[in-house]
Order: sequence, then C-alpha cells, then structure tokens
Amino acid sequence: MPAAFNFSSKARMLPAIQNKQGIVHIFNYLITKTLMKYRFAIVLTILFSSKVLGQRIEKEFLIENKYLNIPIEMKQERQRVQFVLGEDTLTYGEIRIADDKIDYWVFADLSKWTGEKLKLTFSDQVKGIDQIYQSNKIEGEDSLYRETNRPQFHFTTRRGWNNDPNGLLYLDGEYHLFYQHNPYETQWGNMHWGHAVSKDLLHWEELNPALYPDKMGTMFSGSAVIDEKNTGGWGKNTMVAFYTAAGKNMTQNLAYSTDKGRTFSKYAGNPILGPDRDPKVFWHKSSGVWVMVLYEDNYFAIYNSKDLKKWEYKSKIKGFFECPELFELPVDGNENNKKWVMYGASGTYMTGDFDGEVFTPEQGKYFYSWGSQYAAQTFNNLPDERRIQMSWGRIEQPGMPFNQMMLFPTELTLRTTREGIRLFCEPISEIAKLHDKRYTWKDLTCEEANKKLKGIDNELLHVIMDVEIEHGLDLKILFKGNPVIHYDGNFNRFNGAPYTCIYPGIFRFNIELLIDKTSIECYIDKGKLFISEALNKSTKNDGLQLEGDIKIHSLEAYEMKSIWE
Repeated sequence: MPAAFNFSSKARMLPAIQNKQGIVHIFNYLITKTLMKYRFAIVLTILFSSKVLGQRIEKEFLIENKYLNIPIEMKQERQRVQFVLGEDTLTYGEIRIADDKIDYWVFADLSKWTGEKLKLTFSDQVKGIDQIYQSNKIEGEDSLYRETNRPQFHFTTRRGWNNDPNGLLYLDGEYHLFYQHNPYETQWGNMHWGHAVSKDLLHWEELNPALYPDKMGTMFSGSAVIDEKNTGGWGKNTMVAFYTAAGKNMTQNLAYSTDKGRTFSKYAGNPILGPDRDPKVFWHKSSGVWVMVLYEDNYFAIYNSKDLKKWEYKSKIKGFFECPELFELPVDGNENNKKWVMYGASGTYMTGDFDGEVFTPEQGKYFYSWGSQYAAQTFNNLPDERRIQMSWGRIEQPGMPFNQMMLFPTELTLRTTREGIRLFCEPISEIAKLHDKRYTWKDLTCEEANKKLKGIDNELLHVIMDVEIEHGLDLKILFKGNPVIHYDGNFNRFNGAPYTCIYPGIFRFNIELLIDKTSIECYIDKGKLFISEALNKSTKNDGLQLEGDIKIHSLEAYEMKSIWE
C-alpha cells in the first residue's frame, strides 16, 4: 500500500453479538422497559435484526482523486461490495478482495463524482479493505499496454475481463465499442458495459464504463443506435443503448446519452420488454420503423417500434442461439441485388429477404468462422457502405491482469461461389496503417520460403501467401514450433473445419495471417473461411515456418506496429 494518502477515510466494523445468553438478557431488558420506552424498544430491536446479529464493514472516502485502486486475490471468495453515494446505492460488485497475497490490482474511475462522499460496504472483513486507496494513477500504470502478453494490435481492456462486443456504432468521427466487462476480476461476472472509442478502428481509448449494475441486475449484451429523427423524444442524434438487465428475471431496457456516449441516463420506464436477452436494434429505412431482433428460447424474435420505447411482436425464426444480427448486403457488390443476412453468436448464418417484420430465409444455415470467435456484432450508422464486424476472441491471457480480447475488425461481403451465395470476411483496409517493414517474394519452394521467413525477427506479423500443394494432401503453417494452420486434403478440413476448394482438384489457397502476442487469425481464400485460435507456448524460436510438398507462388509479410504506442 502506498505510503502517502490524500483522502479522508475510515473503516469500521459494526458490532456483532455472538453470545446467545447476552442477547437473551438484552431482550428481557427491553421487555421490562416496553411500557416506559416503547419507541426506544422498537428502534433497538430493528438495530438487532439489521446490524447487531450480523457483520457489515464500511469504508468511506471523500473523492479527491481519479481512481480507486483495489487489491485482488483469486483464491478468495467473492464478497458483495456496494458503492454508495449519499442515500443511493450507485452500483455493486462481487469482488475477491485480497486477504493475503495480492495477485493484481483493479480500479474504479471516480472522476465524475469528485468532491462527493463515497461509502463502500463489505460483507466480509479482509486485510485488503485497508489497502484500497485513491490515486490519480492506476496501480501498475507504468507497465500498462506493455505487459508481457498484452496483444499489440487487438483491443483488450486495461484491467479485468471482457466478452461480447455491444452497441457498436459510429457518431461524429468516432467509432464506439461497448462490451461486456468485469472491471474487478479476470473471470466472468459483474457485467458492466465497458466503453472505448476510436478514430480509425485501430487505436482505441478506453473510457469509463457506460452502464453499471443496478437494482434490476447486471448489464448483459445489447446494441445501440443513433436516433437521428428524435423518435424517442430525447433530441436529435441521441445515442440510445438497448441492454438486457440480468436480475431475478431477464428484462430488456434502454439508456440514452446526449453527450456522445460519455454519460447515460437509464429510461424511467424500464423495462421496455420482458424475458430473454441480447436485443439488436436498427432502423429499417423502407418501412420507417425501428427493428429489434431478440433471442428468445432458441428463436430470434422480431419486434417493431416507432418511438424506441413501445415494441410490437411481429415474427420469429428457429434455430439460433444468443446475440442476434440482421443486416443487408449487396451480392458481388451489385447494389441492385441485395440479400439479408441473419446470424447468431456461433457465426452460423442464413441469407434471405426481410420486409421489416418477417425474415424469409432462402439459404443456410452455413458457417464462415471457426475457432475462438463468438458473439460478433456489426456497426450501426457507419458513414460508408461497409459492413464492419467486431467479435469476442475467446482467448485466455495467462498471467495478465486482464483476460480475453476483441478480434481484429473485419469487413463482411456476400459473394457468389460454386456452392451458392456465401458470407466472406476480411481484415479492414485500415490494417495498412499498422504495417512497418515489408518483405515480398515470388515462386519459392517450401525450403526457400522458410529460409526467407527466418530472417524476420518479429512476433507481430501480417502475412499473405498464395500457396499450392504440389504433391500429397497436407499443408502446415507453424509459428515458434507449434502448428497453427493445418489443411488436411484427405478430409477437406482447415483446422478441423470442413472446406471446399475453389477449383475442384486444385489445392491452391490464398492464406492471410494475423499473428499477435497470444492469437492467430487466418483468412482462407479472401475470407471464405475465417479461423481464429490461441497461440500455444513457444517450443522453438524460429518464427513462421511452412511444411508440405508445396509451391509458394507469392509471399508478402509485414512487421506490425503496436496500436498502443
């Protein structure tokens, strides 16, 4: 604990009486005094029931600094911690506050409550309570974004856990990434909406959490829109977030922001809908209505609204699970031939038509992604015609004070293949801004390519290759001794995912790789198949290498810059 403090604080434990005989004596005393001090007896009895028979620990602060730093020990049980301002419970968390060895520190940003008194109440007494302190720096800030296993060109939260992206949208030059976030631990729980903004979809600035747990529950997944026409009555271009509150029951709720997402007010009329979860909301231009797609017991249910508050059920589709998406794309870039795409958290999708009320599937279900990707969502309100997606990479970050990551943003397109219309995804074109030193070669054998690749001494890479199996049925790509991509021509599989070659009998592939500290992403044949995996611990120090009786028609590699520099 730092030696210097510049805040006023006090910690106290409200008394607990554990001697049963003593309790009996006190109650007898109360009974004898009932006629004389009736009111006093009632007050004292309430004191016994609410405080005396149990323990509660409190710590108070006059908020004078930006951050409240909290020590975490993972072997401790989670305890309930309430954050109270005045008479109101601001929020709460289930937190493993250290009692012995501190594993890492987390923080709460208190800057918008400067000058107010904050009271923390705890259910259990542990030593770490006395080590909670205020500062204008995050504990461990000097190493922030430079930790050993910090991904260098993927978004990760400063501290704690992240999972689903939520509320992706664009407004006035900023891309907004909201996400499921536990600010107090590197495991799932305490769901808030984390918040980060970017000017280019690459470099992210993490802001305060946008939505905090409240009396209705923790903040589960959802989406956000820009109300350009003021249909909700909060003003033109209000940002409106839709989320599931996970309390005793799941309910759908909204919050709105008139300051570009910096602060949100929860709608006084919440909840706006009942059970189930993960509302995806967007404006359907031709119908002039808001559309919500909601996960309901293995269905995706579709609702309409004129004002974002009152919703009318319209239809449902079978066979999807969690985190719905529905959007329109041109086929092969033809604006006169468009199809709608519906997918769920797993990435399985259908294509078809949508009239604002009913989605009519024509093809599917198919898959385009394989591996760690989950709960992908696309941006609303983009200034161009692109359909850009971000997704949760279910990849552990061992030994770090943060866990999980967002995969690299991709652009989605619909293209005609021999099997029919399929969804493709490729890295956004902005990736070129992260390119550093470039290498390029043509017409190499496997041995020649490996010699060239050994000259690249960097673990952050963007690699594009045109490779063909000349004999046999196998192709392997290894990184630091571990196979990361394997094509098995006998079973027609990439890393276990079924895959049909573009040209029958010709085992030639365009393979694009993104390699970061803890992850690899692979796009096969311009994104017909997307693979994302965790990198295993190094067994060699020879970087990227290839195996197989193969010919490399072209090989292009870039060392990558960090987005945190």
